[in-house]
Order: sequence, then structure tokens, then C-alpha cells
Amino acid sequence: MGCGHSRLSCCKPPKKGPSAWRADPNAGNGTECFCQLRALSGEQSLQTPWEADTGQEKIPKPVVPGAPPTLSFDTGKAALRCQGPDQPPKPELQELGPLNGDTATAAHLCASEEAEQHQKSVTRILQQHEEDKKKWAQKVEKKRELELGEKLNEQRRVLEAEHAEALRVLQASHEQDKEALTHSFQEAKAALQETTDRLTAQLEAFQAKMKRVEESILSQDYKKHIQDLIADLKYELTGKFERLVVGLMRPPAYSDAKEIKDAISGIGTDEKCLIEILASRTNEQIHQLVAAYKDAYERDLEADIIGDTSGHFQKMLVVLLQGTREEDDVVSEDLVQQDVQDLYEAGELKWGTDEAQFIYILGNRSKQHLRLVFDEYLKTTGKPIEASIRGELSGDFEKLMLATVKCIRSTPEYFAERLFKAMKVRGGVDVNEHSSLLSTPRPPNPLVLQGLGTRDNTLIRIMVSRSELDMLDIREIFRTKYEKSLYSMIKNDTSGEYKKTLLKLCGGDDDAAGKFFPEAAQVAYQMWELSAVARVEVKGTVHPAGDFNPDADAKALRKAMKGLGTDEGTITDIITHRSNAQRQQIRQTFKSHFGRDLMADLKSELSGDLARLILGLMMPPAHYDAKQLKKAMEGAGTDEKALIEILATRTNAEIRAINEAYKEDYHKSLEDALSSDTSGHFRRILISLATGNREEGGEDRDRAREDAQVAAEILEIADTTSGDRSSLETRFMTILCTRSYQHLRRVQSVKNKPLFFADKLYKSMKGAGTEEKTLTRIMVSRSEIDLLNIRQEFIEKYDKSLHQAIEVRGGVRGQWGSGECQVLEHRLEILFIPRMLPPRTAKTLLNESRPASLFIPK
Repeated sequence: MGCGHSRLSCCKPPKKGPSAWRADPNAGNGTECFCQLRALSGEQSLQTPWEADTGQEKIPKPVVPGAPPTLSFDTGKAALRCQGPDQPPKPELQELGPLNGDTATAAHLCASEEAEQHQKSVTRILQQHEEDKKKWAQKVEKKRELELGEKLNEQRRVLEAEHAEALRVLQASHEQDKEALTHSFQEAKAALQETTDRLTAQLEAFQAKMKRVEESILSQDYKKHIQDLIADLKYELTGKFERLVVGLMRPPAYSDAKEIKDAISGIGTDEKCLIEILASRTNEQIHQLVAAYKDAYERDLEADIIGDTSGHFQKMLVVLLQGTREEDDVVSEDLVQQDVQDLYEAGELKWGTDEAQFIYILGNRSKQHLRLVFDEYLKTTGKPIEASIRGELSGDFEKLMLATVKCIRSTPEYFAERLFKAMKVRGGVDVNEHSSLLSTPRPPNPLVLQGLGTRDNTLIRIMVSRSELDMLDIREIFRTKYEKSLYSMIKNDTSGEYKKTLLKLCGGDDDAAGKFFPEAAQVAYQMWELSAVARVEVKGTVHPAGDFNPDADAKALRKAMKGLGTDEGTITDIITHRSNAQRQQIRQTFKSHFGRDLMADLKSELSGDLARLILGLMMPPAHYDAKQLKKAMEGAGTDEKALIEILATRTNAEIRAINEAYKEDYHKSLEDALSSDTSGHFRRILISLATGNREEGGEDRDRAREDAQVAAEILEIADTTSGDRSSLETRFMTILCTRSYQHLRRVQSVKNKPLFFADKLYKSMKGAGTEEKTLTRIMVSRSEIDLLNIRQEFIEKYDKSLHQAIEVRGGVRGQWGSGECQVLEHRLEILFIPRMLPPRTAKTLLNESRPASLFIPK
């Protein structure tokens, strides 16, 4: 009997899933399969070989709708059940009878042959089952993702609809507000236009009335009345006071005409008066001046000026007299570039100078246009237009062109400078203008300088002509530039009714508020002015030598100091043409080659000011500053100026290097030295600066407003002499000593550092004596940093070069019989003058009696 299956097809597990369990039509060879054996034996627990081999209990699994097919082997059943919704119908179950001995033997034989293959087949089926489960899980996850995506899309569409609705509402509201604002603006514009028209009409009516009054004033009867009044005043008054009052009685144009007439009358010409008036007046004022001159003297002003002047100076005056300077504010960039190129080619790039080009451009272009030309000229050539004018022009023509440039830049600043010079001149001789570029200047005689007064004509002319125009601007610039008020300077330099009248014209004392300023705040403010620097591009005059050879320099220095005498020229030439870092290499090489200390040799070979200068140049900057601080605190007194100069002008990094150098050289901290040698608020500020903890970031607008408020409160307390001074003074000093420079600029505009050093240099050479230590200290410490900037500030403020000032100093000292001073003069020249010799500078070379190495432009 058989079950219709072959032994292999019945007893083996299927290779391709449950569908492989089909009856084999070719079976029936008489051998019973396990289906028959199980049916015959009636043993429900009889297992197939692979079931016996696996030893696993077959537990039916629940059917999950949509789940992948699961396999189960039921003991006592002759079929493999395949569960799943997509599977074919299950086969009919067949009953198995009890097994006899022969069939059992056959079964064991079959099991031993096929057990291993059966195990592998079952493993593959289980693996396939696990893969199907994973695929099913992935399908479920993907379905969930799709559902979640649909939900999110739905929510997004809802939110977009809400957003669109809100945007529509906002746009509608915006349009309404825009319409309302437009309507309000149109109404305000119409009202403003109406007000403007009304004021314009009133102004025109006022101008017409003033014109009628002026015509009436200029009538013959009125002029006769004025002349009679002036005659009476001249009879009653005398001297400077008479000139001032009579000047106030004349109309401005007639006053200018009188000044010009006086300038060109008699022997000689007052060129400065002509320059001041014609360079500073507008086109309209020039036209009124020409008409007034014609009316008062029945002469042509242009003809009189041509008859009394000559050369390019005359040509420029005639151009200014035409009163045809452009006055529109529309500037062409192309024309600006063209004018810059023309000026550059007419001066710097040309052997000689094309003066006509300078006259045409500076005499006719508008002020706005020329300011842009000056800025672009600086970018193109690397030097301001004033420097080119000084190098290319000379004499009165140079002064006229410089005055024109200054008036174009700022007319109030030009007059502030003129007033300052008028009151610092003694005996009618300007001590800043007596030196010559090509000849050695003669120092002023100290006897001539005693007890002499102010250049009153200039003072009167400016105070009369500017009192109704821009005197407030002049006062402000004067106070900022010269650190004293115009009022106080007039008060100190004049006397009597003359002084009272001038002070009335000045209008007020800009120094009055500072009298009651607290002492600590005054000191802190001075320190702030010295330390907070403007944004300038610093440029030194000493640069590293391109062909530097420390071995050759060391040998040359040794040769210069060996034997009888000392070759000071070689020493100076080498040291002043090397940077500080290169000097340190030379010092080390000198010691390696010769076993000698270069500093000791220089000290033994040189003496006096030259020795201090050369030794200072040989020291590293931090050690040099430390030495200067040490000297300032040595002895009975203290050189406070030196302490302020060094500590208030060095950066944080430089201050820290000075602290380390001081500790290394003198075995004592700089802070301890300052504490023991100073006191009070001055000591507190110096110690604060000596810590080198000034902030180095940008400005903080909010904190700047707070700091400005602290400064305002200090001023308020100073004025009312009440309030909590001590706490505010501490905060004020903290602000000025610790805030970054950029931040302090936000609080208050401050002076620049090169100008501070220019002032120090001028003061060190002012008068009969010279502060050699200050001069040497500044020249040494700033030569590689910003000496070029200092030179520019010096010539801008004092109208002479630093070179000329050193020449004057050398001339004065030379009278005392010191040949050493003349040598030092030349060495200082080399320090700050760039080594550049273009052909056009031939006319500015020093006189040829000097050594060839000193042919250096100023």
C-alpha cells in the first residue's frame, strides 16, 4: 500500500516551499513512505527524520491578517501546512497506521542518508521566512510613512492657507497705512512749500529793502556823513584803538578796499594782506570789493595790483580778482581725475614747474570740486597737495597758493591760524618765517624779542571782517587746534579799551567752563588727549636696509673707532640707515668678531648729545623707554613730562615690553617705582596706564553713551561745585585710562598722536635754549614709527619744516662755540629725512658745502 508519494518526495522537506509537497505520480514502487508508516502504526507521535533530528517542538502560530506565510509541521499529520491568505488550498490530511518492523528499518535507513540535507532545507526555509517577515515589516513601515506624509501635507496646506490669509490682511493694513502716510506727507509737503514760498518772498523783500538802504548809504550825502564821522573819530582816538573803531565804521567792502590800498601804497607791498583778503573772499565779496575800490579811490583795483606786483604771484592775484570761481556743487569724477593728473604732471613729473596749470585749476574750480581733487591727489601721489606746492613753488606765489588751498579746505581754520600767528609774533618779525630753505638761517636776537607786542594790523583786520560772518567757527577751531581760547589769548596780548573792544567782537571765553573742573578730571582729560589717537596711517622714516650685511657693518664700525680720532660720519651713516632690529644684529656680530661690547666702545668714542643719540638708537625700544623712565624718576625731582609722554603714547604691547625691560634692567617693577616717586591722582593714572590694560576692541555705542553721561556729570558737578565728586572722578579716570581708542573716539573727538609729538618737538627747540633730552628721546623713539607723520603735522602747524627748526637750533648753539651741535644737527637730519633724491628736488637740497652724503631733501 502506498500514499501516492515516493519516499523521497514524501519523506524530504520541500525545497521550494509548501507548494512542492505534491504527490509524485511516478511513485508506488512498493516501499512505504512515512505517511503510510504513520498511518499503519497509529502513532501520532511518530516524527519524520528531519523532525526527529531538529528536536524542536512545533507550536502552531496565530494567523495575522495580511501577514507573510508561516510554516508549521504538525506531529502525526502527513502534510506541511502553509498558512497565509495568498497560498494555495491545503492538501487533504491522511491517516497513518501503525508501523511494522520492515518499514521502521527502511525509515531509519532513509533518515541516515537524508538527515543532513533535510536540515539544510529546513534552515533555508526558515531564512526565507525571516526575509519575508523583514520585507513585510518594511512594507508596513513604508505604508505608515506614506500615511504620516499625507497627514503632514494636509497640515502644511492648512498652515499655508492660514499664512496666506494673514499675509493678505497685513498687506491690506500696510496699504491703508501707506495711503494714510502718503496723504500726510503730501499735506506736510504742501505746507512746507507754502512756508518756503512765504519765507522766500519775505527774504526777497528784505533783500530789496537792504539794497535800497545800501544804495542810500552809498549816496553822496551819507558818504559825506560817514567821512565826517570817521574824521571825528580819528581826531578823538589814537593808535590801535582808532584803527579798530574806524574799521568797524566802514562797510565790509570799503574796509577791504582800504586794507588793500594801504597794502600797495608807499614803499614796498604788504603781500600777506593781499593774500589774506583775495584768497578768502567769495565771488560776490570780490565784486563788491572791486566796486568799492573804484568808488572810494576812483582807480581800477586790477591795474593797481598789476602795477605793484609781478610774476606768477601777480597772475594768480589777477585771476582771483575776476571773481569767477565756479560755485556749483555738481562735481564730475572724470574732471577730478583729469585735474589730479594735470597737477601731478605740472609739478612732480616735470623738470621745473608749469605754474599756469596750478593757477588755472586752483583759481577757477569750485571749492567742492577742489576738495575732491585734493583727496584724490593724496591717494594718487602719496602726499598732500600742500607738500607739492612747497616743493614746486617758492616765495610769495607759494604763500598765495597755500593760502588758497587752506581757504578751500576751511576758511575758519585759515583765519584761526592767522590770528594765532598774529598774537605769537614779536616785534613784527615772525620767528617761524625767518629761515631760508637754501641758506643757513640766522637766529633772532634775544634782545630784539624783549617787550615787543602783537601784529595788530592783522588782528584788527580779521576781527573786523569776520565778526559778523564766522567768528564762532574760528573760535571753536582755535580752541581745538591751539588748546587755548581766542578770548584768553586776546586778553593776555592786548590792553585797555583796545582789548575790551576786541573781546566784545570775540564774543566769549571758551576756557571759562574749565576753571572749576576737578583736579583729577583735569589730569585725566589731559592724559586722554595725549593717549587717544586719531586714525592715521603711521609712517616712520627709518626702514630696514635692503642690502644689509652685519659683518661688513661691524667691521666698518670697528675701523671707525680704531686708532687716533673717531670717524663720526661713518658711525652715524651706518646706525641711522639701519632699523633697530638690524642694529641689534650688528651689536651681536661685533661682539662675536672682536670680543668687545659695541655699546661700550661707542660710549667711549662719542660724547655729549651725539653720544646720547647714537646710544639711544642702539638700544632696543623697550629698554630705551625703560631707561628714560628711570632717568625721569632719578634724583631729587621728577620729570613728569617724560613720564606722561612715554606712558600715554605707547600701546598695550609696548607698555608690557617696557615693564619687562624695566624689571630686567633695574630689578624693580615699574609700578613700584612710579608709586614711590609720584603721588595723588597723578600716580593713580600713571599706574593705570603702566598696566597696559587698555581695551583694544571696537567701540560700544551703548557704553559710549554711558561714558559720555559720566563726563557730562563731571562737568555739571564742576559748574555747581556739588555732588559726589570722588566716585565720578574715579569713573572718569577709568574711562579715559582703560577704554579703547576707537571707543573714546565715539565719546569725544581727540587729537592725534603725531601732532602731540610735533608740539613736543617745537617746545623743545623754542626760545633761547633747547631741551636736548626731549629732542633726542622723541627722535629716537619715533624714527621707525610715525616720524613722517610728525613732520607733516609740524609743518602744518608751525609753517616750517622740522628740518628748518633743527637748523635754527644748530645755528643758535653754534654761536655758543659748540661744533658738536652742528654735527648732531646733521645726524638728526638723516634720521627723519627719507633717502629719496628725484631730480625735481635739486632746488631744495642743502647747500653744497656739506658732505655729499647729506644732500637730502627736506
